[in-house]
Amino acid sequence: MLLNKLIEDYYSSYDYRNLRDETKKQYEYFLNVMLNTKVEDKLLCQYDCDKLTTRVAKVAYNEWCEKGISMANHVISATRIALNHGVRMELCTLNPFANVRKRSTERRKTVWRRDDVAKLLETAYGDFSTRNIGLIAHMAYEWCQRLGDMRMLTWDAINFNTKTVHIEQSKRKAEVHLPIEDDLFGMLQQQEQDFGFQPYVAPRPNPIGGEYKPYSLQKLPLHARKLMQQAGLPDELRLSDLRRTGTTEMVEAGVGIGQIMSVTGHANPSSVKPYMKNTLTSANYALTERNNHVKSITSAAKESV
Repeated sequence: MLLNKLIEDYYSSYDYRNLRDETKKQYEYFLNVMLNTKVEDKLLCQYDCDKLTTRVAKVAYNEWCEKGISMANHVISATRIALNHGVRMELCTLNPFANVRKRSTERRKTVWRRDDVAKLLETAYGDFSTRNIGLIAHMAYEWCQRLGDMRMLTWDAINFNTKTVHIEQSKRKAEVHLPIEDDLFGMLQQQEQDFGFQPYVAPRPNPIGGEYKPYSLQKLPLHARKLMQQAGLPDELRLSDLRRTGTTEMVEAGVGIGQIMSVTGHANPSSVKPYMKNTLTSANYALTERNNHVKSITSAAKESV
């Protein structure tokens, strides 16, 4: 069986049909990248599944890594899932991509300065064509959420009466209930007047085929980069850093891990540790709290004498 036929069979499987719609789109994108990769003068879609070798898989993975390790890891993960389906259904005997070792990516530590966040929002909200990108960024920063969940957020998640939002995170299915601060609430009220007739909170501002659709995973970073350049922001910043930025600010403010997890949706305290940086703000807070505690003990001791 040709590899492209195996992928078609995977698309008809229960496992694929049971995925969320957005996850399906992502898998289709990554699997199309895989199928259209050329190895030894032949596209992978033209390979017989049982003639795929680990060497061919490694060559393909190395080519994907040239476009970015994170991207390559997404492509190979989707490919492994599809080929594992093929093995289970006896459409092929082996999954050569299972033998390819993924490269690790260095954990990003970049955080935004508050004035850079302000520059981005001021620039984005000043132009109707970029306002929705600004709103996605604003929500990701304010609520410490992933961009993917913010670009897919729908109006039924927002309760204007209680000024709260209910988010079911796509990555781990965690649910968080969050308050909406005044500035963001005002923007959402205006947004609801302009875009409340369709389901998405911050869709692409121009309809496609008469339908308003969310920004795709591929298009959002491209539009965001142009906006950030227009705002005069450093090249090393990414919109995806805003979740980390907001979480780091909570750590620096002395918020407890349990409370942070109730915002970010993390299930394990160890997942919050990467956000705990040794900063002057954190150190100053810790030492001030210690000194206040020591002074209160000393004062109590003097009064008891």
